Amino acid sequence: MRSVRAIAFVALLGVALVGCGPDEPVIDPGDGGNYTVRPDPAEFVDRIDNPWLPFTPGSRWVYEAGGGERNEVVVTNQTREVMGITATVVHDTESRDGELVERTADWFAQDRDGNVWYLGEDTTAYKNGQPSSAGSWEAGVNGALPGIIMKAEPKVGDAYRQEFYRGQAEDMGKVVRVGDTETVPFRSFDGLLVTQDWTPLEPDVVEEKFYAKGVGLVLETTVRGGADRNELVSYQPGR
Repeated sequence: MRSVRAIAFVALLGVALVGCGPDEPVIDPGDGGNYTVRPDPAEFVDRIDNPWLPFTPGSRWVYEAGGGERNEVVVTNQTREVMGITATVVHDTESRDGELVERTADWFAQDRDGNVWYLGEDTTAYKNGQPSSAGSWEAGVNGALPGIIMKAEPKVGDAYRQEFYRGQAEDMGKVVRVGDTETVPFRSFDGLLVTQDWTPLEPDVVEEKFYAKGVGLVLETTVRGGADRNELVSYQPGR
């Protein structure tokens, strides 16, 4: 949800970290909501091999949090064309106490510089047995725009929009630390990249995400507006 070729973007440079007072945003893109980005399909490659987010087909991650929550993420061999870009389809299934809560197909693509873009999602959430696709969005449709989910060479201070569909998908991220160490059920990691994620749609919640080279996301923690900890419990690399 990060520098990118000038041909591929117009307004990814103005994001800044600002104060954390009760009425202040944590990450302010500095664009007044006038975000515009036009990625060139010719600038994208077939394979997502960014070391911080290696979405190789067949890769599988399983995460667990408190309250019986479980997430399974699988990179498929499927693709979808979004804004003329061939995106990799990644399935994310969330369950609670063995009961399906949400099933999502996310669309990602990597540009020639190595930046990984997020292009939208087809999601179905279940409540009381009733499905809802309210969280779905696609870049290029109804004003929705893609964003950077992982930069090719992330550095502390780098900030970016991860997605933009006004009123529905407005996640922002900022690299806040490198070299962290954490232990999750899968194993211990050092040299972790840490990002801070926030959306104005849920202004009281701030998360930190921890990425390991060659593995990807290993831990999510809520650092404001809660105390959730979503940990990697198993990982299987693809080929």
